[in-house]
Amino acid sequence: MRITFIGSGGVGGYFGGRLAAAGADVVFVARGAHLRALQTRGLRIDSPDGDIHVAHVQATDDPRVYGEPGVVFVAVKCYDSAGAVSLLRPIVGSETVVIPLQNGVDGVETLTRAVGRERVAGGTCYVSAVISEPGVIRHTAMNRLVFGELDGHPSPRLETLRGICEGAGIDVLLSTDIQSEIWTKLIRLSVLSGLTSVTRCPAGVLHTDPELAKLVESGLGEGLTVARAKGINLPFKDVGELVAGFRKLAPDTRSSMLEDLERGHRLELPWLSGAITRIGRELGVPTPTHAFISAVLGPHVDGHQRK
Repeated sequence: MRITFIGSGGVGGYFGGRLAAAGADVVFVARGAHLRALQTRGLRIDSPDGDIHVAHVQATDDPRVYGEPGVVFVAVKCYDSAGAVSLLRPIVGSETVVIPLQNGVDGVETLTRAVGRERVAGGTCYVSAVISEPGVIRHTAMNRLVFGELDGHPSPRLETLRGICEGAGIDVLLSTDIQSEIWTKLIRLSVLSGLTSVTRCPAGVLHTDPELAKLVESGLGEGLTVARAKGINLPFKDVGELVAGFRKLAPDTRSSMLEDLERGHRLELPWLSGAITRIGRELGVPTPTHAFISAVLGPHVDGHQRK
């Protein structure tokens, strides 16, 4: 089973690198200096779980040269989805399954419009990893990959994929309710990303400052209410369970959106707090905390302060 990663940064580079190191047939789609490094030096992962170096990898900016894959993971930032779709369409065959590993809840719908529902599964992941230099991924925490068919039923194609991932040492879950998994991540990540970015502080400050802790609770509660209004079945009795889980984050945890903000990069804000605010408005659910986050960070969403 050939596995193609469209997007080979922190997410695609990390999971793809683990799979390639275990002997899987992996194609990395990348660009620029990162692509050149992959093609000439291979891929290195610096990780507390053990460093990895794959000296020779299949890397390209045109996945058509490697033919039709069995699986395509779309691991680009949400604002790059249109470019990913243009690369995706020519390589999707009758047996290909496409899985988004993106933040937010719009990935499945975007890919379904592009290639058809029967060729799409749902996915999400938990990993802290970035490109530290071209060809090198710095992994600091988590190693969780989640995917599942949209109808919740098991399938041979995803059972096979799960086995390959397990063989690569990835903590993998084949979910029977992937929408629940996707929304659970959105609820948590939107608060972490939004409030660490607004405050320019790691999670420990959100835990210990009483006023910020109130914002954490209200933001989590808004996401939970919107998801329930949307008809999503979530594994939480109340917001207290979400708060308790949030407080388990390591005090030095920083969101990737904070990293992007500090580097002057574009932000995924419209797909995080922006999405909760938008969907809440559509459903008549107030979301004042997420609206505040969206307003405060709005001037920086394009990677520079608007004049």
